[in-house]
Amino acid sequence: MENCQPPTPNPQSLGPLQGSRVVECGQMVAAAYATKLMADLGAEVIKVEEPAGDPARRRGPYPGQVSHLEKSGLFLYLNTNKLGVTLNLQTARGQDLLQRLLQEADLLVHNYPPAQMPALGLNYADLHQRNPRLVMTSISPFGQNGPHRDLHVHDLTMWSAGGIVYLSGASGRPDLPPLKAFGQQAGFQAGVNAAVGSLGALFSRLSSGQGQHVDVSAQESLVAIMENNYISWPYDHSVASRLGFRLIPQDVFQCRDGYIYLLAIEDHQWKNAAALMGNPEWATADIFQDFPSRSANWDALKPLLEDWVQDKSVQELYHAAQAKRVPFAPVSTMGDLLSSAHLNARGFFAEITHPEAGSLRYAGAPYRFSATPWALRRPAPCLGQHNDEVYGKLGLSQTELEELQNQGVL
Repeated sequence: MENCQPPTPNPQSLGPLQGSRVVECGQMVAAAYATKLMADLGAEVIKVEEPAGDPARRRGPYPGQVSHLEKSGLFLYLNTNKLGVTLNLQTARGQDLLQRLLQEADLLVHNYPPAQMPALGLNYADLHQRNPRLVMTSISPFGQNGPHRDLHVHDLTMWSAGGIVYLSGASGRPDLPPLKAFGQQAGFQAGVNAAVGSLGALFSRLSSGQGQHVDVSAQESLVAIMENNYISWPYDHSVASRLGFRLIPQDVFQCRDGYIYLLAIEDHQWKNAAALMGNPEWATADIFQDFPSRSANWDALKPLLEDWVQDKSVQELYHAAQAKRVPFAPVSTMGDLLSSAHLNARGFFAEITHPEAGSLRYAGAPYRFSATPWALRRPAPCLGQHNDEVYGKLGLSQTELEELQNQGVL
């Protein structure tokens, strides 16, 4: 157990999920993100970690102390507002304590693989018998059934299985390999869907009085967001790129101080873009006279646009295009986002102090409530920080807790 002083809760109003009790089991992103969304909205979330700690504690460290368990940016972000306990679910005593935690819980969210669930005491039929109102949400790569249910995956293979990498190649270059998005995006997408599914089941319980088992597939979470590719492929075998379907001109271009997204598909947009460029003679050439011509001759058009933007400032070009109603857009860097006047005016970023990692800025919620605001009330827990508090409420004495820790249960 880490030596971690209790945080001082943020005095802001409690959120719309105040009074809900959630238990989270699992590792890394999917379950943790689903319950983070609920914890930040006021739910009481108890994060159950294996005694060695969530592997996310060792991912994405802040500068210095690379191996320090409390300096993982990923873990710190995913686990704000949660209570943290340790518990070995591979032991009978650990499973008994989990059952006791779930007796008064509304929701259990986990992302253990289907094949491991029975050995960890995560059989929903048994849990439902003990607490008929309990909702359990199981997040797995391919869902609880089907021929792929027991395959082992990482984010890269999950992103590939969802089809997203195929859409992320370079625009108009089918010969180039697919690209994977940064980080654990498959886990985040599964977590969002798990949160929505969980809240839907809890809402249903208001009328039925009964909980249910929610089965979330990470693959299906990714497949579901591929927009109208399913329509286009059967009809004309067209596939979108990372910049959408092949509509020209649109692409990312390098200016002298960064990148800008240039789009001028419609004829009126192209005419305004040509005016922005000073109406060069080539802009009115027959090979660029209309949308089909510009698309067919993109190999000739793209270098001309690259020459035009290369000595321009991103912001100057962006605002000049705005004035002519041409939809250019800066490609924001992380520094641009952190210093964004708009995001900061909306209070999107929030700062909270962690006893080990110090004061850090976190991305906030993309929604606002007029009466029950989102808030960061406490930082992510240190490993086993709330064992005494949580298990003490179950009636365990300090002596029992020390024995369980020595036995490898906590």
